[in-house]
Parts: sequence; structure tokens; C-alpha cells
Amino acid sequence: MSVTVGLLVTLEAKPGKEADVEKFLNAGRALVDEEPDTIAWFAIKLGPTIYGIFDVFPDDAGRTAHLQGKVGQALGAKADELFINPPDIQYLDVLASKLP
Repeated sequence: MSVTVGLLVTLEAKPGKEADVEKFLNAGRALVDEEPDTIAWFAIKLGPTIYGIFDVFPDDAGRTAHLQGKVGQALGAKADELFINPPDIQYLDVLASKLP
């Protein structure tokens, strides 16, 4: 399956909330397993308090479904509790990829 679009979401944990953010991101894996159009999904740590989510989709419909799905809802519900700022969501186009 080819991917054409994606998301890069960056998140900065509130002081002392780093472990909670990591637990939250790990729990997100089970939610995206239910999304057939989320082809690849990664929860990443960029620094001591900076985290991210990178995911890719075959098309805009898959990306929109993901944003409106359980992960997007969970992120919105936990944002004030866990993060200094609202999630920074960047829409991206995939130029090339290598997937299994």
C-alpha cells in the first residue's frame, strides 16, 4: 500500500508529566490498530520533555478519519492536563516511502 499524506504532531509535556505522556502515547497504539487507513504510526521522544506522533495514510480521507477518530479525541481530552501548549499538528505530503 502506498502512502501519500501524513501528520507530524509535536507535544511538550508539562513539568512532572513526562511519564504520563509516555503512558498516554503507548496506549495510543491500541487505538490506531483499529484504523485500517493508518498505515504506519509512531510515538516518538525528541527530547526530555518533547514528544511527537508521526503517522502516514494512503489519502486525505484516511488522515481525516484518523484525526476525527479515537486518538484525536483522546489527544484533545488530555491536552490541558498533559501538555504545556495545544498539540502542534502539521499536515504533510509524503514524497517517498519504504514500508514492509
